[in-house]
Amino acid sequence: MPHLIVEYTHNLAPVVRIDALLAGLSAVLIAQDGAFPVGGIRARALCLESYRMADGSSDDAFVHVTLAVARGRSQDVLDRTVSALFDTLTAHFAEPYRRRYLALSLELREFAGAYRSLNNIHQRYNTTAA
Repeated sequence: MPHLIVEYTHNLAPVVRIDALLAGLSAVLIAQDGAFPVGGIRARALCLESYRMADGSSDDAFVHVTLAVARGRSQDVLDRTVSALFDTLTAHFAEPYRRRYLALSLELREFAGAYRSLNNIHQRYNTTAA
């Protein structure tokens, strides 16, 4: 945990630089003083072929990022993380935002109820293991 999911409209594909965006967003999580264990970070992007923006009369575009986390982090950590993620997102799309109609958004979702996970990747980052 956490999951970063980036959805973006197909008309942004030529300018999205998705690998750089995923790296930047992941770096924000890593920089949060251990609040998000590195071995649990999952970042992925979905290019949307089917979508509709506004009234459909223009070549509008959007990028929506969802950060999904398990409960238990302080509100301060969540607020700081969301702000830093959104700053990274807006900086990444600063040039396209100046040139075209583009909506950027970010959502924080905390998993409620049952969530199961099995992940041995944490072992690679556990510096206390013998």
